[in-house]
Amino acid sequence: MSTSPPASNASARPSVIQLSIKEKAALYAAYIPLFADGGIFIPSSREYRIGDDVYVLLSLPDDPQRYPVAGKVAWVTPAKAQGGRTQGVGIRFPADEKSRLLKLKIEEILGASLGSDKPTQTI
Repeated sequence: MSTSPPASNASARPSVIQLSIKEKAALYAAYIPLFADGGIFIPSSREYRIGDDVYVLLSLPDDPQRYPVAGKVAWVTPAKAQGGRTQGVGIRFPADEKSRLLKLKIEEILGASLGSDKPTQTI
């Protein structure tokens, strides 16, 4: 999984993050099925607050397309989090048709592994 640094953050503009997930296991670890419209965990050392707007360009395993998501920070995992969790943010997808289709695409890629007990970055 690779991320690029966020774009400069003017007060009214959301930060832009490119997230390229290359493997199904990394997608499993980052996907947030608990959000009704889906979501994704993004490792980041940048400071975010709940409710911050974030524009994500998401690439999925074996898919050349990049999916734009205008999401919101729904949780923050701080540095030195309990249990050795990776510092970063959980981005909630918006309640729109593009996000609904993206959620379905991610869940199709993950298939049966969605209900597994394997640890993730999000639970």
